[in-house]
Formats: sequence, structure tokens, C-alpha cells
Amino acid sequence: MLIAGIVVLIAVVIIVMAVIGLYNNLVTLRNRFKAEFAQIDAMLKRRYDLIPNLVETAKGYLRHERETLEAVTTARNQAYAASQRAAANPADAAAVRSLMQADGQMTSFLGRLFAVAEAYPDLKANQNMIQLMAELSSSEDKVASARQAYNESVMFYNTARETFPSVIIANTFGFTAAQLFEIEAAEERQAPKVSFGS
Repeated sequence: MLIAGIVVLIAVVIIVMAVIGLYNNLVTLRNRFKAEFAQIDAMLKRRYDLIPNLVETAKGYLRHERETLEAVTTARNQAYAASQRAAANPADAAAVRSLMQADGQMTSFLGRLFAVAEAYPDLKANQNMIQLMAELSSSEDKVASARQAYNESVMFYNTARETFPSVIIANTFGFTAAQLFEIEAAEERQAPKVSFGS
């Protein structure tokens, strides 16, 4: 009887330790993808901060393109607001999807601004505009790199939470699936063209 009790106690301890280990692994993976999202958020904020300066610089040259400038500003503000909601809880898949859509729309409007700017030689030669475009291009590269690291972390987390026996722990303790940061439209897959070369 004593031996059976010890065996049962050891089995219970092993099961409890396994549950604790699986739970801790899920927490670690969730925290990792949240940290990776923070990198995306920092890069997006940098990009969003550049856009008002870009619009201000372009305003003097693009007097007849007010609609385009307003569209870029509005899209920037919407993307910034969406990024704040997603940054508050990167585990909220709906917030991340909303950010992806808003950021994609902003990128599309930026592309339109750059296409319009091509027709203005004085704007293309403006040093402030050239510098802002270079910084924006650099920010786009950093966002792409941060997005890749985030997506890898999300993949590891989602795989861990969907495999047995972790799926039991994930469902019991509310570990929801994380959203990949994907680019949906083909035109959004390319960074806006920022070259003002001749």
C-alpha cells in the first residue's frame, strides 16, 4: 500500500512538473513574440514620425496636390492609431490585422505621393526631401527585418500552442493564437519607391 501511494505521488509530481514546464514554455514564447512586436512598433513609429516632415516639405511644391497630401496625412494618422492599439496587446490578432490593413493603406498613399513628386523637379532636388526619403527607405528596411523576426517568433509560439500536450495547457489557460504580420496586397509588398534620381 505504501509503495503504491509513493508511485502515485511520484506520478502526480511528474505530471504537475510537466504542466508547469509546458505553461512556462508558452509564456516564454508569448513574451518573445511580444518583444519582437515592440521592435516593429518602434520602427513603425519612426516611419510615422517622418511622414509629417515629408508632407510639410512637399506642401510648398505640391500646391495643386492637396488631396494627395491630405490622404497621406489621414492614412498616417490611422496607421499610427492602429499601431498604438496593436502595441497595447500584440497577442490581440484583430488589432494586429487592423494595423496591417492601416499600414498597407498608408504605404499605398505614400506610393502615390512619391509618384506625384516625380513630376516636380524642384522637389526632387530639395535636400530636405532627399534626406527624408533616405531615412524613410532605411526605416522601411528596418520594419521588414523586424517583421521577419516577429513572424518567426509567432510561428514558434503558434506551433507550441497547437501541439500535443501543449494544446491542452494553451486552451486551459487562454493562450490564444498570435497573428502573423503579413502583407496582403502585392503593391504593399514593395517599399515605396523613394529614389529621386534623374
